[in-house]
This record gives sequence, C-alpha cells and structure tokens, in this order.
Amino acid sequence: MKPIENVAVARTFDTYPQIMRRKLLALRQLIFDTAANAEGVGELEETLRWGEPAYLTSQSKSGTTIRLAWKKSNPTQYGIYFHCQTDLIASFRTAFPDDFKFEGNRCIYFEENDVVPVDVLELCIAAALTYHRHKTGPQAS
Repeated sequence: MKPIENVAVARTFDTYPQIMRRKLLALRQLIFDTAANAEGVGELEETLRWGEPAYLTSQSKSGTTIRLAWKKSNPTQYGIYFHCQTDLIASFRTAFPDDFKFEGNRCIYFEENDVVPVDVLELCIAAALTYHRHKTGPQAS
C-alpha cells in the first residue's frame, strides 16, 4: 500500500468509518497502480478537492481529476468521482451498463457490501488518467 504523504489527505481518510476507509484506500491503491501501468501518466499528485481525496496528473497533464468520497448522507455508499464536464461517465455507462451504479455524470458508486469489478474499474481509471490524450472512454469488448 502506497503511504499517504499529504497530511490533509491522511486526516480526511481518518474521518471515514473503518469499513469505508478500507474500501476507499483499496480504490486509492488501484488508482496509483493503474497510473503506474498507464503509459505517459507519470507521478500522481494526491491532494484534496472539495474536501475529498483527489488524484491529478499534474506532471504529465494526461488526464482529468479523480476523487474518492464517502458521504455521511449516504453512509453505506462510497464512490469514485470523475470530472462532470467530461464524457467519461457517459462512456462508462455505454461500455459497462451492468457493471456499475452511476450518479449523474460524475460518479460510480458502490454499496458497502458490493464486490468491486476491479478489472473493469481499472479501465475506467485509466481512461480518466489519459483523458486529455484520448478524449474518449473505454470501448465495450
């Protein structure tokens, strides 16, 4: 597990209930692993955006911001957020209609007992991390 170097991000994860923190940290690791395997993405910047852990391709500028969140208003849900002014969620809905639950044009969310389809989610994360190079989401196989 990649250590959290940003103190504010670490504090934010510490505010989440234990089960949600564990699930969100698994998504965080998937983001870093995907970035490491995606050509041209480079190092990610981990920071807070809107008070939530966010991952930016600040060095390469290859992608768009990804955020992770748990909301007190929906305590059994957690999500991975993509920039709402991209076509990413629309592409994910088309390519993977049965794999995820979506919120509007910005979020894939999970219930606490859901099994996350990691292989498919990795494709979505890679699409976000390389969005500015491709400007299209993954295509259904």
